[in-house]
Amino acid sequence: MIEPLPSSTVVVVRDSNRGPEILLVRRRAGDAFGESYTFPGGVLDPDEADARPMCSGLAPADADALLGVDAGALDYYSAVVRELFEETGVLLGSNAAVDERLRDQLHDGSLAWKDLLRSLDLLIPCGELQYFAHWITPSALPKRWSTRFFLAAVPEGQQVQPDGSEITDYCWATVDEAMASAQSGERKIPFPTQRTIESLAGKESVAALMAWAREQQAAGIPAIQPEIGTDDGKRRIFMPEIGD
Repeated sequence: MIEPLPSSTVVVVRDSNRGPEILLVRRRAGDAFGESYTFPGGVLDPDEADARPMCSGLAPADADALLGVDAGALDYYSAVVRELFEETGVLLGSNAAVDERLRDQLHDGSLAWKDLLRSLDLLIPCGELQYFAHWITPSALPKRWSTRFFLAAVPEGQQVQPDGSEITDYCWATVDEAMASAQSGERKIPFPTQRTIESLAGKESVAALMAWAREQQAAGIPAIQPEIGTDDGKRRIFMPEIGD
């Protein structure tokens, strides 16, 4: 069985006159979830730990307890902020647009993540990220991830700019709009993304979403690992009972 890669993803939200909107990005063809609309995120980098000194708002031991790991939980927070910036140009912790050249240098490896943060005199705002879900890819698949989901409000002064490589398009949508587009086929949205979007329903503001996410954290976040099987000869996804 393939071991799942540790990864992070972030649901970026903003208020609107139609209720809270979520940011969805379309991934390039050929990638995992290619041409699908998902949340920004990706696999933890080996040098993620180098940015731990720049993490603020959450002590290492508290982060480990929240994520249920022995050590290194801050790496998930670092990864989700870095991936969001790489893919969309949105940098949590900053209220101003960031020079596109810095993102290019981060992409090509000529600028380390910790050095980018130092050059901007920024900290990773771990306390502003609310951890609310954990999904693990089915065991039968050849590519697997163990993904932690975080919630964050888009900073003022930041605009989404897809990198044009990994991310080819984006949209802001309410929960109802996102689910309607998935059901109609207008947008291809993977199963875990759909289930996550559904969990956000019924919250009337970003503040309400954040409060809900904090409640999830306090209750404890179970790992959700669907499995793939057949039912009446048809391939389908089977969801586990929470607590299994």
